[in-house]
Amino acid sequence: MMPTYKPAEFVPSKAKGSWVWDKKNKKYIDFASGIAVSSLGHCHPILNKALSDQSKKIWHLSNLLTNEPALRLAKIFCKYTFAEKVFFSNSGAEAVEGAIKTARKYAYTNINKNKNEIVSFSDAFHGRTMMTIALNGSDRFIEGFGPMPGGIKHHPFNEIKNLERVITKKTAAVIIELVQGEAGIIKAKKDFIQKIKRLCKKNKALIIVDEVQSGAGRTGTLFAYEQFGIKPDIMCCAKGIGGGIPIGAILTSTKIAECMQLGSHGSTFGGNPLACAVAEQVMTMLTKKSLLNGVKKKEKLFLDELKSINKEFKCFGAIRSSGLWIGCKLNVTKSFNLDTMMKACYAKGLMILKANNNTIRIAPSLIIEDEVILKGLKILREAIQEQHH
Repeated sequence: MMPTYKPAEFVPSKAKGSWVWDKKNKKYIDFASGIAVSSLGHCHPILNKALSDQSKKIWHLSNLLTNEPALRLAKIFCKYTFAEKVFFSNSGAEAVEGAIKTARKYAYTNINKNKNEIVSFSDAFHGRTMMTIALNGSDRFIEGFGPMPGGIKHHPFNEIKNLERVITKKTAAVIIELVQGEAGIIKAKKDFIQKIKRLCKKNKALIIVDEVQSGAGRTGTLFAYEQFGIKPDIMCCAKGIGGGIPIGAILTSTKIAECMQLGSHGSTFGGNPLACAVAEQVMTMLTKKSLLNGVKKKEKLFLDELKSINKEFKCFGAIRSSGLWIGCKLNVTKSFNLDTMMKACYAKGLMILKANNNTIRIAPSLIIEDEVILKGLKILREAIQEQHH
């Protein structure tokens, strides 16, 4: 393997629900869900059945032919969101790339051929392809990979001042995460969103909302935009919508989709029948009010416990959350930091995530049982007790 990852010492061999077992049969509680991907836990019986049933019918077709699972999944997206048209990809980064192409083509076709600038924000994370690292706006992602694609402007996230200098007549689209994940679960402020909406309307610019990580029920509504008083022109989703199967999607209106003519975009594996058959079941379950309300209840359970841990150890500078997506900013010392905490949690049988360089990120299955939450937080507390002096 290329040395781009530093995996944990243990090798997982099987998983069920919110539990993972390694090759030595040691048990772990999963507070990571593959970075907010396994939204219904591991090996959910309904998803297993969907995959198994579809595997006996058709695995793959090119997009020279359509397939029933893809059509059914597209209908679900259109029924439960603002969207009227869907394009399927394999991943979040591809959804973002396709969204940028769509926005530029829309401006080119309908408004003006030189209207092509894209505005994105500081501390964003939109992916790892050339276009998406250029959008991220952090040097650590782009160093050594240049030259970067042009036509991109950056502005500080949640900063209203001077926004009108970057969103101009030349802007084709603004791309935003309503909750920034990599930055440590930072929500966009209402007035910031309102100003973006006003400037985009005035300058005929599209709003692309990146919900790759915030979507699929993660924040307690099917998609986060429902909580922010904003209707995207284009939305990117992936991660949790497939419950563990690679799938991404671009959602938009008929009017915007019309500019993407025959042959203007494509994807070999996009709309794969196996992926769509599973995602159809995931999305059907995630639209249930009881599940989404459960996310908010479980968030409160996490927050109450985390606050009580913090009261005892004064270990977190901030606890931020948006549904079952929680960032605990560490009061870092020499012996107490992200690496020591990750190691300590793994040793005790708990899987957590990092965000930024100082934040524990928690993103468990959306249907994790309350008693498993409490067990996992007990392990976290023990790890903190051990590490924090």
